[in-house]
Amino acid sequence: MKLFKKFDLYIMKKFLGTFFFTILLMISISVVFDLTEKIDEFIQNQAPLKAIIFDYYLNFIPYFANLYSSLFLFISVIFFTSKLAFNSEIIALMSSGISFKRLLVPYLTSAFVVFLLMLVLGHFVIPPANKGMIDFKFTYVKKKSTNRDKNIHRQIEPDVYIYIERYDASNDIGRKFSIERFENGKLVSKLNSEHIRWNRERNIWTINNYTIRDLKGNTETITTGSSKDTTLAMVPEEFKTKKEDVDIMNYFELKDFITQQRLRGVSSLEEYEIERHRRTSVPFSVFILTIIGASLASKKVKGGLGLHLGFGIALSFAYILFQQITKVFALSGSVSPLMANWIPNILFAIIAFFIYRWASD
Repeated sequence: MKLFKKFDLYIMKKFLGTFFFTILLMISISVVFDLTEKIDEFIQNQAPLKAIIFDYYLNFIPYFANLYSSLFLFISVIFFTSKLAFNSEIIALMSSGISFKRLLVPYLTSAFVVFLLMLVLGHFVIPPANKGMIDFKFTYVKKKSTNRDKNIHRQIEPDVYIYIERYDASNDIGRKFSIERFENGKLVSKLNSEHIRWNRERNIWTINNYTIRDLKGNTETITTGSSKDTTLAMVPEEFKTKKEDVDIMNYFELKDFITQQRLRGVSSLEEYEIERHRRTSVPFSVFILTIIGASLASKKVKGGLGLHLGFGIALSFAYILFQQITKVFALSGSVSPLMANWIPNILFAIIAFFIYRWASD
């Protein structure tokens, strides 16, 4: 007994063929628009043609394709399924005794192929490829961004904690700095400073306008000073993590980075956690969107392809909008990064179930 029948292979060919054609078409359009927007900067900054092609666009294409694969897949499913329904091919298949549930097998098989492709690209292929694209952009398009982190709490040694109210990475200056030392769970020393600066020539920290409180039993000693050089178990690079850094980390690097930052006492890691979970939740959405698209478009309704596409695109943008809303809640700490990524999938899975039931009646 053959694993797939003729109609399975026919639908899979239509599915994957339409999907990759749509991706190719949209990438071509996107490259033209991107080139039109950036060509003046390329010329002004004398970007070499080889670098534009191989360092930028060769890495831009898989990044863009993977970013919007779910949307392109959804539109592709609706497009070719509507044509099948309009030509009465789906009616003919179901009249021959094939159930709607059985009809979805080639759809979900094709979706599994796209899911694996997106999973491998997102976790392992695109992150290292992004490095070349990001380096190119910082060299020929825009200046490298510098951060100004706020409210940094960190453990730099056992029982030694630092706090920086605001860190300016462009000048290596930390405002409102403090360092606390504990022994057996009790505070024994605390230093407060107006600001701390990294001395690049000597590779040490200079603490300015400081006050030190040493506690020994019931005795408190206060020492003040205008400037003090010291070594601390931290370097400026720890405070210079940019949004772009997460884009060049593969799955294992990102996981290790989050673990290391947690051990250092960094609490604001929501953006990195969101990205880690997003690389799995977004590929998984292809199954949900495939069921919705196939169920919607399989019904031959008045309005045909136009109505199917219009409703499908509206659902796609609703899904993307909902992803952004949950991301905002995750960044604010109201929702965990894991739930923020999976709530849209859970909600649209429920929608998919009811649309499937409607289509199978």
